[in-house]
This record gives sequence, structure tokens and C-alpha cells, in this order.
Amino acid sequence: MGWVEALVLGLVQGLTEFLPISSSAHISIVGQLLFSGRDPGAAFTAIIQLGTEAAVVVYFWRDIVRIVRQWALSLVGRVPRDDPDARTGWLVLLGSVPIGVLGLVFQDAIENQLRSLWITAVALAVFGVLLGLADARATTRKDLSDLSVRDGLLYGLAQALALIPGVSRSGGTITAGLLLGYRREAAARYAFLLAIPAVVASGGFQLVSELGEGGGASVSWGPTALATAISFVVGLAVIAWLLRYISTHTFRGFVLYRLALAAVLVVLLLTGAVDANPLPPSVQP
Repeated sequence: MGWVEALVLGLVQGLTEFLPISSSAHISIVGQLLFSGRDPGAAFTAIIQLGTEAAVVVYFWRDIVRIVRQWALSLVGRVPRDDPDARTGWLVLLGSVPIGVLGLVFQDAIENQLRSLWITAVALAVFGVLLGLADARATTRKDLSDLSVRDGLLYGLAQALALIPGVSRSGGTITAGLLLGYRREAAARYAFLLAIPAVVASGGFQLVSELGEGGGASVSWGPTALATAISFVVGLAVIAWLLRYISTHTFRGFVLYRLALAAVLVVLLLTGAVDANPLPPSVQP
């Protein structure tokens, strides 16, 4: 991977990670177009997500510190476990279990079979329609202080669907939040907070795995670091913009974009512009 490609993919990651349009789909499509039929790879994708997740930590730093403090105090009985912030901490942990378990059980399929762009195209369209329906039916009356164990588990199961490229981590969890009656901004905020353990664990696992395999033969470390840094800066701006946008707008624009992208992807696949099953990053086309 060259520096220009890393720059582009860092921008794509930062722009798409928090929007409900699937960053993994964009990385795979743009990656193929940049790399002549090769996939940037699951390792590269997971590692640069650490940049966008760092943006979440910076943006929500005060919230995270408050939640962690209240959660820790609840462990020793100094704060009731039904304290809203303490409960949020417990539910973030609970909601992280499904994606962690399923990610380990289906790791091989996630890194290989599920990366088929035909699956991505279907997921973009189907979950785009689900987001649109959820948004249209949303009562948007509940806030994060209303989180329950049931809602936390359902949020977690929705996030686990993002193991399928094209679903979108934020899109899946926001859709679940809207169906559960949460305000658009509350659903988005919780989606971002819930992603922290999963993304850090996934990116950290890939990072350690690559370092343990002879220094990471499938990852170009300099360009990967650049892409990660760019995704952090761009992602931070996107979080701020999205939360302002959805406070006064629906998700309809994102739904239409997903459907259009799915249609474009099908055309690209049928014309051979991209391959449904791209070559690994270490293989020359």
C-alpha cells in the first residue's frame, strides 16, 4: 500500500464510520478500485478503525469518564446499580458480548466468505430499507436514562449484525434504537459508546496478531498509521456534524444513499469493474 492509497482510505474510513452507510463496504469498494482488484484486508480495516474509535473517546470524553466512574463506584456499593450512568456502563459491557462471541466463533467466515461484495450489496439495500422503516415509525421519546437490560441486549445483538459488511455498525444499532423508541440523537450516541469495546478489542486483536506474525507481513505500517491518523481527525468532525444534523433531520438521506450505493455496486459487479471476492492484500492480481 502506498501513501496516496492510505490517505484516500483514511478519508473514506473517517467519513463513513459513523454514518449509517457502512464503512466496511466503502473501504472494500474503494480499496479494490485503488488496488486493481485486491482487498485492503480485514487486518488493515480493523486497525484503522482504532483511529475513528479514538475520535469517539475524545468527543465523548466527559461522558465516558462519568460513566466509568459511576460504574466503578457501583461495584463497591457507593452508587446504586440503577444509577443511569452506572447502568449505562453495565449495559455497554452486556451489549458488547454478542459481537465479541460471534466475532470469535465466525472469524474465518467474517474474514473470507462474508466479504463477498454480493453479500455487501444485499446488506446495503436490505438494512437501508429497515433503517428507513424504523425512522418512519420512530416514536423518538426515550433517552439514554431509559435504557433497560432488554434494550441493552437488543442493541448488542443489532451491533453484532455489523459483522456482515454492508450492514453498518452505527446503522444496525441506530435502527434498533429507533425501533425501541429512542430519540435519534440518543440512539446515535449510544451506538457510538457501545462500539468502543468491540472496535478496540477487534483492532487490538488484529494489531497484536500482525505484530506476532513476523512484524505484520500483510500490513504496511507507515501507510496504515497515516490512514489511522486521518480517520481520527475526519471522524471527529463527522461525529459533531452528525449529531447536529439528526437533531433536526431524519435518516431518509442516508437510506436513499444506501440504496443508490447498492445499485452502483451491483452494476460494478456485473460489469467486472470490481470482483465479488477480491484477492487478499498480499496477492497480486
